[in-house]
Amino acid sequence: MEPETFIRINRRVFLQSLVILFVLMMAAGILTRVLPAGAYHRVQVDGREMIDPGSYRLVPRPDYPIWRWFTAPVEVLGAPGNLMVIVIILFVLLIVGAFAVLERSGIVRAAVRRIVRQFGHRKYALLLVVSFFFMALGAFFGIFEEVVPLVPMMLVLSRALGWDVRVGLGMSILATNLGFSAAITNPFTIGVAQELAGLPLFSGWWLRIFVFAAVYLVFAAFLIAQARQVERNPDGALTFQEEPSAPGEGEPPYVGRALTWFGSLTLLNLVVLSVGPFIPGLSDFILPIVGLLFLVAGVGAGLLSGAGGRVVGRALLDGWAGIAASIPLILMAASVRHIVVQGGVLDTLLHLASQPFREANPFFSVLAMVGLTLLLEFFVPSGSAKAFLMMPILLPLGELLGVTRQTVILAFCFGDGFSNLMYPTNPILLISLGLASLSYSRWFRWSLPLWALVFLIALLFLGLAVFIGYGPF
Repeated sequence: MEPETFIRINRRVFLQSLVILFVLMMAAGILTRVLPAGAYHRVQVDGREMIDPGSYRLVPRPDYPIWRWFTAPVEVLGAPGNLMVIVIILFVLLIVGAFAVLERSGIVRAAVRRIVRQFGHRKYALLLVVSFFFMALGAFFGIFEEVVPLVPMMLVLSRALGWDVRVGLGMSILATNLGFSAAITNPFTIGVAQELAGLPLFSGWWLRIFVFAAVYLVFAAFLIAQARQVERNPDGALTFQEEPSAPGEGEPPYVGRALTWFGSLTLLNLVVLSVGPFIPGLSDFILPIVGLLFLVAGVGAGLLSGAGGRVVGRALLDGWAGIAASIPLILMAASVRHIVVQGGVLDTLLHLASQPFREANPFFSVLAMVGLTLLLEFFVPSGSAKAFLMMPILLPLGELLGVTRQTVILAFCFGDGFSNLMYPTNPILLISLGLASLSYSRWFRWSLPLWALVFLIALLFLGLAVFIGYGPF
């Protein structure tokens, strides 16, 4: 009998995420009833829509009945500006189907065995190198969602090295998120925000390198401590819902050529990820291109391994069936923003949150900017979309309060990035936790000490930026 793929959403994890997201949807709906409807005037600047910061006004409350709070997860599929939701769902199906083929045909096990044989005696060095690699992808290229295809591989590798799913998530998606936040040349946050501010592209990189180094050192210490704790107490390790079982004894008959094929297309994917953000027009299609290339790599490797078309086809169907429960979660996460937009209070939230720090001193105004970005992250997960929404408001405020534009952008990036894997409204977090069969509450409790240290580092560097007049302006 063919072994079942382990790629499935744990029922308990699914139900907990469902409850959390439903509560957030209802809270968003209540906001549409208790806050006044308001709007900023939007203007087109170089073909991009931006807010006129002095144009906020109250508007008539939209006719948005309560029953539509419950239909919002369906409405987001056809709502303007929500194409990315559909893209993410298709992306998840592509990469999960590919990995299901790799796992069913025994290629994952074979690849992990080879890595363990090569680096098993230096596994902590391997942990540090892999974590640095993923952090660098986020920091330099703005890669975040695109590393999801590698998360299952890191989960299997972590278990093979004697650790648990938290270490696997840590060395992959968490490392990427920290790099995305401690950005050096991230084109989707630093690049977009600096363009809107009129700053030289990627200027101020020298300070952000120190931020990256400080975050990496704290993160490396945190991850090594978790790995050693698992080794001391293996009974407390968090494992998959089911460990993937090997399809027979030994490796697939043609694993060498299968791995060569998969490795070649993976390198091609890395090239696309590296150059995509810097090629106009290509960045909008990176997710589907990466997903399609990964599917071709996975299916091709499965066929080349000798698994056969029947096994490959069944693995695809099982993988899609196992991950299907993540689709309603993604739609519910997107519907939180949809509800406040349809209720006419998203701009009101932005306006109200920006008022208290108009008279604050420079440092506390920068902290308030971080807090405002953290608040908006609940409703607008996209970093570049948030930049277009917030920069027209934050930049004039910074100038009034004596804060340089470069410091404002640093505050925005910290608030936008470090919260990505804290909020249950982020679909990438939901997908990763589902693959690991790890509940959101356990993830939050485990990662909270790291977030506290990282935010402390962020505050120290923001204070330094205010003190030195971080620029050029």
